[in-house]
Amino acid sequence: MATTGSDAPTAPPSAPAPHGPRAAKPPSPGDTALTSSAIGVSDLVFFVVAAAAPLTAVAGVAPAAMAMGGLATPLGYILSGGLLALFAAGFTAMSLYVRNAGAFYAYVARGLGKATGVGTAYVAVLSYNLVEIGLVACFGFFASGGVRDLTGFSSPWWLWSAICIAGVGALGWLRVTLSAKVLGLALVLEVVVLLILEGGVLGHRGTAALDFTALNPTSLGGAGVAGMFVLAIGAFTGFEATAIYAEEARDPRRTVPRATFVAVGFLAVFYAFAVWVVMGAYGAKDAVRVAQGSDGSDLVFNAAGRFVGSWLSDSMHVLIITSAFAATLAFHNAAARYLYALGREGLLPRRLGRVSPRSGSPGTAVAMQSLVAAAVIAVGALSGADPYAVVFLWPNGTGVLGIMAMQALAALAVFGFFRRDRRGVSAFRAVWAPLLSCLGISVLTVLAAIRFDLLTGASGAINLGLVAPIPVVFCLGLAVARHIRRTDPQRYAQLTTVDVERD
Repeated sequence: MATTGSDAPTAPPSAPAPHGPRAAKPPSPGDTALTSSAIGVSDLVFFVVAAAAPLTAVAGVAPAAMAMGGLATPLGYILSGGLLALFAAGFTAMSLYVRNAGAFYAYVARGLGKATGVGTAYVAVLSYNLVEIGLVACFGFFASGGVRDLTGFSSPWWLWSAICIAGVGALGWLRVTLSAKVLGLALVLEVVVLLILEGGVLGHRGTAALDFTALNPTSLGGAGVAGMFVLAIGAFTGFEATAIYAEEARDPRRTVPRATFVAVGFLAVFYAFAVWVVMGAYGAKDAVRVAQGSDGSDLVFNAAGRFVGSWLSDSMHVLIITSAFAATLAFHNAAARYLYALGREGLLPRRLGRVSPRSGSPGTAVAMQSLVAAAVIAVGALSGADPYAVVFLWPNGTGVLGIMAMQALAALAVFGFFRRDRRGVSAFRAVWAPLLSCLGISVLTVLAAIRFDLLTGASGAINLGLVAPIPVVFCLGLAVARHIRRTDPQRYAQLTTVDVERD
């Protein structure tokens, strides 16, 4: 069993960097360090909020959450955001001491032991890559249908998925700030159309649209609330990626915590208010009835057409395509950085740890991630698998479950890290927030595993086969770490010590 806290450093963090932006420093040829001081708070927020894909979460997933959670759904998003804010309180406290593109890997290794960290690292690589691959298929599905509806031209989904892979691969290869600009534009458009919808509903129905029965805590006792929480917590997936970019952030001591809290706070308020207003468009009880019916998937689009106009509904159908692209790009960047971090550590081929001298991006990892995505999409296309129900939902379900499990481990790791020396951090951030968030996220992770069909749409042996890779790769990581500890103790001691704090 891994020792808790035994690998945690005892040295205090380096002195805060000077205030204000600093010029980004690209790596020199042969360097294995990412470009420092390239990303600010707004860039990080764009990365993580775009990964959550707000339009897709509200228009595509929230109706299913309403169908299960009923009147409790808006409150469910608020409580989910509160739970993740607790997680963020501890997570960001530890970010002052751990700045590594491996994020979850480095956090868990420092708090729960290197072997547990390596197991988590392999789960991270699996999870982020699977979510990104699923989103590639999702983009292909939406783009193919959108082009057909707008022009009458039929094209295969895999062609659009191939275009998506090429696009995110190119952006991932270029400077990370360019990706931030693309994500920022896509995010603004998503938010604007949903704000227009909310304005239209409130303009027509006034305060009648704000049905306070949907915020009654007694509604949380319903039979489907557990399933609703699984979907609600999944809508925040990706916010924790702020730590992945710590090596590339300007003044990471401030940038990472601020971006994390801004992202969690924005998503919690935005989701809860959007779902509340959409329910108010129909009347809370009628909205639940519609969500549970055959037209449930069109609930948000129909509200847009009814209260604003068909142009908004059409715009939302188009922007859900760009939403899928933005989320794909965000997860692609995160997945590539995990490949890079593990390549740098020698836990995957070291070639993956190389950095492009021109752009400062993890170029080899970007190329490998793109090739893996292309291979999976090719298998899905050749086998005739349904692009949405299979190629998107199946890998996405495994990825989301893996990320939830890593969040629970990371929360426990924060407690382990500060257990012997709080380093001046408050008891709330060092003890109570991580333990409470670990408990809450663990419960939701178990619920997600039990009701895995909510994430995949599959059942029986298929779900078992989709869940199994998570513990398998975790155990593989444990075995690799113990092998390194036995055969090369010096290399083992150096794992997770690459915290880049360059001037």
